Amino acid sequence: MRRSNTPEMELPAVHNHRHLKQLVLFCFLMTSIAVQGQIRYSIPEETEKGYFVGNLAEDLGLSIKELSERGLRVVSRGKTSYFAFSLSNGYLYLNEEADREQICAQISPCLLQVEFISQNPVALYKVEVEIQDINDNAPTFPEVELLLEISEISAPGAHWSLLKASDPDIGVNSIQKYTLQQNTYFKLGAINEAGDEAEPELVLEKTLDREKMATHHLVLTAADGGTPARSGTLQIRVLVLDINDNAPVFSHSVYKVNVMEDVSEGTMLTTVTASDSDEGSNAEVVYSFSKVLSSVTSLFDLNSKTGDLYLKGKLDFEETQIFDLKIQARDIGGLVAQSKILIVVIDINDNPPVISITTLSSPVSEDSAPGTVVAVFNVQDRDSGNNCQITCSIPDNIPFQLKPSFDNYYSLVTDQSLDREQAVEYTIAITAEDHGKPALSTTTKIVLQISDINDNTPVFDHASYTAYIMENNPRGASIFSAKATDADWGQNAKISYSLIVSFKQADHMSSYVSINSDTGVIYALRSFDYEQLKELHIQVKAQDRGFPTLSSNVTVFLCIVDQNDNAPQILYPSLAMDGSTGVELASRSSVPDYLITKVVAVDTDSGQNAWLSYHLQRDTSSGLFTVGQHNGEIRTSRAILEKDAIKHTFVISAKDNGTPALSATVTVTVFLSETIPEMISEDSIPEPSRDSESSITLYLVIAIALVSCLFLAFLIALMILKILKWKNSKPLSSGNIHCTGLPASQFVGIDGVRAFLEAYSHDMTLKSYSENTDVKVQNALSTNTCNNNLTPLDRDLILLQDGSVAADNATSEVV
Repeated sequence: MRRSNTPEMELPAVHNHRHLKQLVLFCFLMTSIAVQGQIRYSIPEETEKGYFVGNLAEDLGLSIKELSERGLRVVSRGKTSYFAFSLSNGYLYLNEEADREQICAQISPCLLQVEFISQNPVALYKVEVEIQDINDNAPTFPEVELLLEISEISAPGAHWSLLKASDPDIGVNSIQKYTLQQNTYFKLGAINEAGDEAEPELVLEKTLDREKMATHHLVLTAADGGTPARSGTLQIRVLVLDINDNAPVFSHSVYKVNVMEDVSEGTMLTTVTASDSDEGSNAEVVYSFSKVLSSVTSLFDLNSKTGDLYLKGKLDFEETQIFDLKIQARDIGGLVAQSKILIVVIDINDNPPVISITTLSSPVSEDSAPGTVVAVFNVQDRDSGNNCQITCSIPDNIPFQLKPSFDNYYSLVTDQSLDREQAVEYTIAITAEDHGKPALSTTTKIVLQISDINDNTPVFDHASYTAYIMENNPRGASIFSAKATDADWGQNAKISYSLIVSFKQADHMSSYVSINSDTGVIYALRSFDYEQLKELHIQVKAQDRGFPTLSSNVTVFLCIVDQNDNAPQILYPSLAMDGSTGVELASRSSVPDYLITKVVAVDTDSGQNAWLSYHLQRDTSSGLFTVGQHNGEIRTSRAILEKDAIKHTFVISAKDNGTPALSATVTVTVFLSETIPEMISEDSIPEPSRDSESSITLYLVIAIALVSCLFLAFLIALMILKILKWKNSKPLSSGNIHCTGLPASQFVGIDGVRAFLEAYSHDMTLKSYSENTDVKVQNALSTNTCNNNLTPLDRDLILLQDGSVAADNATSEVV
């Protein structure tokens, strides 16, 4: 359909010498044409800048508000932008003065295509503006004067081609007629039309007579059909030559040559030949260009003697496809023959495609739906035929695809869902390849960034953690760093840490540990005691700062490492309330390795810090007793001799295996005697005081003489008694003493040791009819009992000890 321009401004003023042109301009102000669904406007050429072209908003059916929202703009391809578009009123204006002859030359109609694009939604519009011709150019001849040499022998009716005038205008504004100044000998012949060209010819009407007139001056006028009409003139000077009655004749009227555009300079393209029937100097022919522009002669060279045509410039199919060269052959007598060389330039694929990015949307959200348009671009190729047929492609391993539009426009759209964690950005290489041989291609890279959404949960590198801290740690000490990572970016990847405390843990967990919300470092709020707390389970939560927030949890098992901060504790023999030491009784008839008693100690630490060893520190028994290093058992190391003292006191230490080692000591007193009553009586005799010792010394000095006399008799009697006693005593193996080994204890800790001690006891039986002692060590879980075979007197003499024997294992853990 045809749309009319509705200008809202007055026509610009023009110069006085263009007053006739104003009538032509006004004819095109009110009309514009839309062809094949596209909008077409028309304007006269040489209209000044700012000229109103058309109301594009109205023709597109869009309001002014829609124009701003869609962001409609003119697409520029780097060439002169002849038009400007106003978003404020929707009008299309002329941005540069348009000269139809400069833009389109002889092409009719002269159309300028204006492409518009909108961003939201992405859409393309095409507008054509026709530049109407006005008669602003007068016909011109390539030369000011034309010299013709005509033999006087020329017969009437002979004709000569004249120079053709040119007019850049088209239609009626171009050359319409030629007129020749009136004269007697010549007239203007019929116009010889060849295609779009019209060449005037000079026709001889009357035989020339050089003797009457040697030179004729003529004026050729070329006029166009414009209003007002314009014209140009050519001065023709005719020299009449003497008697040369045969003109040269070309072998062909037209020489046609097909030349590839990449042919090298200096190549001979063709050879023209002309013959002359005359003889001698009148038959010599000289070749030259006839009526050829200087721009053409700069590309070609014609040998005047041989007729060889050479290329001396570089051809370009994209600039000129056909060259029409007029040549002439002149003999020495001035007779001329004319011919034509038609050079057809054949296109080669020497121009790669050109990619122009029209719009690019970056960054693109990773949750964009497939089919989202991210870029629009245009592809052009200056070649022709298959050489300008273009195929565009992108790599296959990216989530995008190309969709062709119209007029070599393409859209780059998403082909599948995007994931910023897999690719932060895409460098997309767009390749445009033509169909020439060999094919030429152009690659343009665009960088498309992917924006992040919060779709990844913070992740710890382990399912759970185990941390260790030494007990007695300082408050505020760093325990462990729980580190989580988030595959997202920016605010979505920033993580804050917190402790998850259940309702049951709320009271004590907050007093044990705290966590740095930014770094995830866990700190101890108190000093831990292994003996009170051995393990702590901490729930750590990592939460990102995206929207919506995502989080994950992990458990940190905090193990308290024991430190040797507790000394061993002696459980048996226990220290009496009155400060006396433990007292043990042993028979003088005890055999070597006889178990006297057992020192029992425990250590509340664990591991090697609770491994105890027993050592004899101070001993008054001259090596009579030994202490088991690992079980604390006090045994006789040899048989008891008569010279051994009755009372033996020694100090035993219980030492742990920690660093540094800690220890505890206990004093043990052992009494040796034959029978229980003797041991009791000896033990009950009080030591004399210091005052009585001085009196006794005085008496002893007085009685020393008597004692010396009786001493020998006493020794003899004592020896006899010992011998008799030894003979009457039974061997140790047949006596009533029974020793059984103590089983290894399975009790653990202080409470276990005490339970063991309650179940462990000595069962000692004394018989009145024997001087030997029958001692039984029971390992059953029972209290101290007496032998049923004892007499009532024996039962009365039983000495029950309140002590117990502990297990070898004095540590707080089962090893």
